[in-house]
Amino acid sequence: MAITLYELAGAEEARRFSPHCWKARMALAHKGLDAERVAWRFTEKETIAFSAQGRVPVLRDGDRGVADSWQIACYLEATYPDRPSLFRGDEGVSRFVNNWADSVLLPALARLIVTDVFDHLHEKDKAYFRETREARFGMKLEAVTADREQSVAVFRQALQPLRATLADQPFLGGDQPVYADYCVFGLFMWARCSSAFPILEADDPVTAWRGRLLDAFDGLARKAPGYDC
Repeated sequence: MAITLYELAGAEEARRFSPHCWKARMALAHKGLDAERVAWRFTEKETIAFSAQGRVPVLRDGDRGVADSWQIACYLEATYPDRPSLFRGDEGVSRFVNNWADSVLLPALARLIVTDVFDHLHEKDKAYFRETREARFGMKLEAVTADREQSVAVFRQALQPLRATLADQPFLGGDQPVYADYCVFGLFMWARCSSAFPILEADDPVTAWRGRLLDAFDGLARKAPGYDC
């Protein structure tokens, strides 16, 4: 069956920047599954109406539609058990890391890059993005990132559990990455595809880990349009 992945795109169709879509892309690569990648934008709700919700990623596998990056990972694991496991027998760890990344790291990172994300959007998405994100933050987008030179330290400090783990092993999964790695890496791809603002220091173990995942699967992530910072 043909697999299709609907991904959030910017003004440039090739610039796919959603952290959650990157989780799904890395999960597909981990499983060794090819997928047709369809560019989607915030205001194109009708395109994914078949999924009965309005966000990407959405995976279509034959006549089955699956929304939400976590649900996609679980679907791939259950549907393709003969391919490399995403969880390696410990789904609970990946679930925890996914929740930590989304609830702690994502909001902190958004305060560093949200104006850069806005600059890369298709014109038809900009009004929607500004309205919804300013309502979420309770301030203008420009005010959110105004002090990012100072607030980047807060984001780096939030990475300490990741940093401490990676000081002793190359991936969260040990010698090889698992879905937990992709849950965090998706956020770094969000930043890399959208912003030239340096969020990591060169000697951080997290930087080296990010580099290993950029090079994984024949450089899948490194080849994507983005910034080397």
